[in-house]
Amino acid sequence: MKRRDFIKLSIAAGSALLLPNSAEAKRIDFDNLNFDNSVYENNNAQTIIVFLYGGASQLGGNLVNIDEIEQNSQSSYNDYFRGITKTENNCWQEAGGKYMEEMIKNGDMTLYRSCYSPTRERENNKSHGLCVLQNQRGTFDVDGTGGIVGNIAAVLYKYGKVDADTPMPFVTMEGDSHFYDMSDDPTPTYLRPAAFTEELSNPYERPMWSIRRWFYYNKEERSHEHYNESDDKGGFDPQLTKDMDNLAQSNNKNKTIKDDFDKRAKLDKFVKEVSNAEVPDLGDDNYTNDIFSKKLKTAITLLDKNPSTKILTLNTGGLGGWDDHNNARNYVTRMEYLFKALKSATAHLKAINKIDTINIMVFGDFGRNVNLNSAYGWDHGNLQNLYVIGGKKYFTHQGIVGETVLDVTGKLNRLWLKPKDDTYTFEPLSIAATIYKLYGIENPNALTGGNYPPVNALS
Repeated sequence: MKRRDFIKLSIAAGSALLLPNSAEAKRIDFDNLNFDNSVYENNNAQTIIVFLYGGASQLGGNLVNIDEIEQNSQSSYNDYFRGITKTENNCWQEAGGKYMEEMIKNGDMTLYRSCYSPTRERENNKSHGLCVLQNQRGTFDVDGTGGIVGNIAAVLYKYGKVDADTPMPFVTMEGDSHFYDMSDDPTPTYLRPAAFTEELSNPYERPMWSIRRWFYYNKEERSHEHYNESDDKGGFDPQLTKDMDNLAQSNNKNKTIKDDFDKRAKLDKFVKEVSNAEVPDLGDDNYTNDIFSKKLKTAITLLDKNPSTKILTLNTGGLGGWDDHNNARNYVTRMEYLFKALKSATAHLKAINKIDTINIMVFGDFGRNVNLNSAYGWDHGNLQNLYVIGGKKYFTHQGIVGETVLDVTGKLNRLWLKPKDDTYTFEPLSIAATIYKLYGIENPNALTGGNYPPVNALS
């Protein structure tokens, strides 16, 4: 990532956090929030959230009802997709199902097929903006509330688990998102996420152009023995940057500013170490060279090298979005790349002995209507899959959870999957409740605003 791209990404990630969420911003009710330090310490959790912007179809992980869907669909699935292969557990083999099956068989993943919102059904809410806002803030009462990660940041700060010396407790690889929205609780700026891309170029180093600029405006210092005006390779003499820091600190007596200079040097060193870290040979599970795979590999390497990073969010940039109203054949390729990368990530976690503490959660806005429309796509739906990978210290993986039935309304382009009456069903806000529980918040309803229990694989 070029430095200007990092600056733009950082501004995007930070600007929303500098502004109140609304004129009536709320604070967390800490008097009624139960934080269990023993749970927080015992889990020692780190989370990667992969958010599927646009609302990914659930069919990649659920072809149970495909024969009935085919009979009622406006367009033919078999003709358009040129055949669909069911796996043992009714995943879509050509759309990442092979990799889903391997992770399920190895006890590394739980696939939830019944994340469904009766609340949205009553309110006829299947809009991107509001559903993304609700899912990332973890509440239906979104006015002035913080995001899931923003709330966790405030809680960990309140209970002394994150302070000014904690390096990069939260990281974004997607720029700005509502995950990081802050409530109106007074919180320091170091709780804002650090921003990176898959290349992990070092935003904390001093490139040579900035040193040349400094000398241009400080001409009397050009005689410095470590200054080399002809050096255009981007490197610099360590003694020179040390002298620059000393000079700057001598002109800025404020302790916080002086500490920030020290922190910059430490983070510079850390990012270089992560950049140079080698990923173990994963054999058949080696990462491919697409952008999303690079992101995921970088994310796991960063969490491995920095246990202080608790939550990292990323999108599937490089694969494309998931709003498949037409030409849904591209969905198959996207899912294949997505779950091949997730299978590589699982092998990576095992190779570095972090499959117990690092978890990956994959979800999005909502699912899709299962009628294949005249444009060969799906319109917005209400039922989506949740994929939970790793974190085996605190997740008891159960393979497939939840069953669905087809709801045929008799109206054109109205063909839905819904949970069976007697099957396990949960609102999307249960995803937020699960993440809160991982980090020691014993009564997540204090933040979600309702009784949305964590998913049942959380021990």
